[in-house]
Amino acid sequence: MSITIALAGNPNCGKTTLFNEITGSKQHVGNWPGVTVEKKDGVCRGDKEVIIMDLPGTYSLSPYSAEEIIARDYIVKEKPDAVINIVDGTSIERNLYLTIQIMETRIPMVVAMNMMDEVEERGDEIDCAKMSGLLGVPVVPIVARTGKGLKELMETAIAAAKEHKKPELPRIFDKELADAISAVADVLGGADSDENNWKAIKLAENDDLIEAGISEDKKRSVEELVKAVNKIAGGDAEAKIADSRYQYIAKLVKECVKKSGKGHVETKSDKLDKILTNRILALPIFAGIMYILFACTFSENFLFIPELPSPGVWLAGIVEEVWALAADGVIGAVEGMGASEWAMGLVSSCLDGVGAVFGFLPLVLVLFLLMSFLEDSGYMARVAFVMDRIFRHFGLSGRSFIPMLMGFGCSVPALMASRTLESDKDRKITMMITPFMSCGAKLPIYAMFAATLFADSNQTMVIFSIYMLGIIVAVLGALILNRFAFRSETSNFIMELPQYRIPTLKSVLIHAWEKVKGFAVKAGTVIFASTVLIWFLSNFNFSGMCDMEESLLAAIGNGIKWIFAPLGFADWRASVGVVTGWIAKENIVATFGQLFGNVSEETVEAIMAGEEALPAIGEVFNQVSAYSYMAFNLLCMPCFAAVGAMKREYGSWKWTLRAVGFQMVTAYVVALLINVVGSMLF
Repeated sequence: MSITIALAGNPNCGKTTLFNEITGSKQHVGNWPGVTVEKKDGVCRGDKEVIIMDLPGTYSLSPYSAEEIIARDYIVKEKPDAVINIVDGTSIERNLYLTIQIMETRIPMVVAMNMMDEVEERGDEIDCAKMSGLLGVPVVPIVARTGKGLKELMETAIAAAKEHKKPELPRIFDKELADAISAVADVLGGADSDENNWKAIKLAENDDLIEAGISEDKKRSVEELVKAVNKIAGGDAEAKIADSRYQYIAKLVKECVKKSGKGHVETKSDKLDKILTNRILALPIFAGIMYILFACTFSENFLFIPELPSPGVWLAGIVEEVWALAADGVIGAVEGMGASEWAMGLVSSCLDGVGAVFGFLPLVLVLFLLMSFLEDSGYMARVAFVMDRIFRHFGLSGRSFIPMLMGFGCSVPALMASRTLESDKDRKITMMITPFMSCGAKLPIYAMFAATLFADSNQTMVIFSIYMLGIIVAVLGALILNRFAFRSETSNFIMELPQYRIPTLKSVLIHAWEKVKGFAVKAGTVIFASTVLIWFLSNFNFSGMCDMEESLLAAIGNGIKWIFAPLGFADWRASVGVVTGWIAKENIVATFGQLFGNVSEETVEAIMAGEEALPAIGEVFNQVSAYSYMAFNLLCMPCFAAVGAMKREYGSWKWTLRAVGFQMVTAYVVALLINVVGSMLF
């Protein structure tokens, strides 16, 4: 029989690091039933019968966002066999508030006192054995980052789950208040029930979500008793209950925690923040760091050494060579089987299309590795804090930059993350501008054009400028929307800045793999299916097999190319690429791989040498029109999966179509300006 153990804790307490250490690669990522908030579950590496559920971070069981509601409801309604409550030992007073609330549910629990290495560095001491005795639940000291104490933690948690030993209710309320809360529990169905006791506390705290689950025949009695609780609490039971918890925590900390006595000691994080969050230096430093990321990924003159490829370019060259050898082998095998001409064309076309996408996989991997390092180090949280100063002038808080940062990976989870925004206006605007970020699927488009048309100029700068263009247009778009479509106060921005930490290699690799895996899976499924469809449409018309220029695909492209002519790309193949990109942005590269892929042996050798990606593109695009094309596909409607996520988050097609319309108009105007101004200058 399997055991389910939930991981619960505050944001930035080390919960995800612990989850990765416990489960390794045996993880499953999906969405909670009925909602679009990501969940993770995995199998414990030491015991296949133990399922680990990673809950969204929450500061308390009095939730405000969709993620916090899920964490609360899972603990209370799903009732896991045990809960591991991760506590950041460096911020113990704040973290223990959630601990007390979980104890009130009386679900078997183990406290994982994390970051004990940093506690020791500060000269502080936490007596975990004494705290365990006072709380009545096991308290295990750990360092999740290094794996220290994890074996003991899991053994303790599994034992607690099997024994199903409930923690005692913490005695935090005075007798009068406790009796009044018990009276509410009696009406709900009996004070001897853990669920009724917990509900009674939440009702006293004015939790509307709990109140909605009370039957009509009990509602009036409960309302009267809750009024009595408020009267005893001096008119504000919620504040009284919270104060009681904090008083209990203060006594607990006084008994079990010994501070160094040095007062406030400036940490390494404090010293770094004086530079990295400085009013003047913060933005130039952020721009510089992003440029270094792109140089490590795309530069052909890495570290300013001529002809020294960056790690990304070097890996891409190896993958291209391996793919070319494999493709030759497949084509030779198919030819040896006596395949017909059309079958040979289909196989060759599919290899061209999928290979064009897979060839850029190393670039995506290197970029995501570096981005994951920055996220895990704590720097990206500072970027959101810094951006608040700018966003506030455009009607948004810095919290909106968090979904936008996620948009550099994939627009779908980024749009989901907008649920954490408290303001309805902020949510709607953020969802409109988040797809302007360059997701991983757009990266191969830029790399393809940069390698083909910008070989004599700085390819890194071209790609870096496209990423920056997305941020700039998003900020300006927020200003326009705030001025003309929405008019309300800017919401406050409060965010905890985690300590700077050097991420473990394992953690960075897992995060990067999660992002790259989706890219690779799409290349092998959606992109493959698209290449088959594109081959058929580009080789057939209503009369049968034909030349590409007379095909159904050419007819479609020629029918819509006039729309894009003012933007600098009037060729039907460019128009078709835009449309197939709405299925998945990588499709543009796969489409071009097929439509521009008929090249000579000499050209193939040039591609393998890293000189050009698809040279025939140069017959249709120049540098200005190529940049216009990249900008249009950066800013236009995202892929269908992202549009679906928008629909779920907005809850209506009306707002979804408004967002798509805004994105299409913005993309057209920006691409038009680039083409007109660029053509005049160059």
